[in-house]
Amino acid sequence: MYSALGTDIVSRNDINSFQKENGYKNQSWLKNDKYKISRGQYQLPINGSVPVKTEIVESEPVIENEIETKAAYIVSSLEGKVVPNKFQEFVPWGHFKDIKSILKSKSFYPMFITGLSGNGKTLNVTQAAAELNRELIRVNITIETDEDDLLGGYRLRDGDTVWQNGPVIEAMERGAVLLLDEIDLASNKIMCLQPILEGNGIFVKKINKYVKPKDGFTVVATANTKGQGSDSGKFIGTNVLNEAFLERFPITVEQSYPTVKIENKILSNVLSTKDMINKTAEEFATNLVTWADVIRRTYYDGGIDEIISTRRLVHIVEAYSIFKDKMKAIELCVNRFDDDTKASFLDLYTKVDAGEDVTNYGQEELEEESDGDEEAVDNTNY
Repeated sequence: MYSALGTDIVSRNDINSFQKENGYKNQSWLKNDKYKISRGQYQLPINGSVPVKTEIVESEPVIENEIETKAAYIVSSLEGKVVPNKFQEFVPWGHFKDIKSILKSKSFYPMFITGLSGNGKTLNVTQAAAELNRELIRVNITIETDEDDLLGGYRLRDGDTVWQNGPVIEAMERGAVLLLDEIDLASNKIMCLQPILEGNGIFVKKINKYVKPKDGFTVVATANTKGQGSDSGKFIGTNVLNEAFLERFPITVEQSYPTVKIENKILSNVLSTKDMINKTAEEFATNLVTWADVIRRTYYDGGIDEIISTRRLVHIVEAYSIFKDKMKAIELCVNRFDDDTKASFLDLYTKVDAGEDVTNYGQEELEEESDGDEEAVDNTNY
């Protein structure tokens, strides 16, 4: 067999083929384990050969490096409580009590707050939360805001890819107030909030997780428009929001400017924080409120294009606390307006400061001060 096969190490198939070709019967030596090298392998019993016993070594299974497909989940990207600070100069007005009642109830009751710029829309919400010691997460909306910004996304942290909650998920899991500021600047990507505005949870598909809102979670949106765009062009960049989206806000609050009495108190508080409580400063604050009231009445009548907000009055008082010059403070803060409007506003204040009666001051007077002829009318957008 050795001479025929040319090797003393043979397989069972080799032996069977040899026996069949040469008419041999089963070889008895095959039953002797000493000639078995491994499974199906044998050493021929020839003279001088020493059976080699080969140990069968089972190969260890190859373990491939597992690829981590699930990113680490960050439960919270915010540290500690996120309760707004109390604003020392704040004076409640308008719908503050209603806003506070809704937040105090801890009910899910979305509200849409609309109003002109600088009249305290956002401040009323943050201060209601501050008084109630409620957590509030504010998100400033822009045309670029999308699902990744709102719900969350994968982020690179210390060399690892991790999931980081967006502000909406944070607010839901904390049972906090979600403040969507300037929501009318949003694109249609804001529609990812549809299920949330219904009071339901949301399935975050990127992490295959369903997030349910904790008790106390609610949504408040602020805007300069009612989600129908800006016809006048004053609030450029605002968009027409989807009707189905707007319909998910049960109530809409129209925020107006404070009354003369409230606004006087606000400016008085500002002066107090600046350590400027004296007769001259208090008279200045009173005159500013009167001045702003006349301008607003004229604005509402369609006589002028610009308005003095409560925020701008605060800016003027703060400028006065620095420069100690009334007219300089006013001029610096109205420089943002066009020259005609600026001139008419400054001229009106000099009349108020001189003690003139401006009770019936209105459209015609401000138009005449702007230019003195029909050119002032041509410069308006009305």
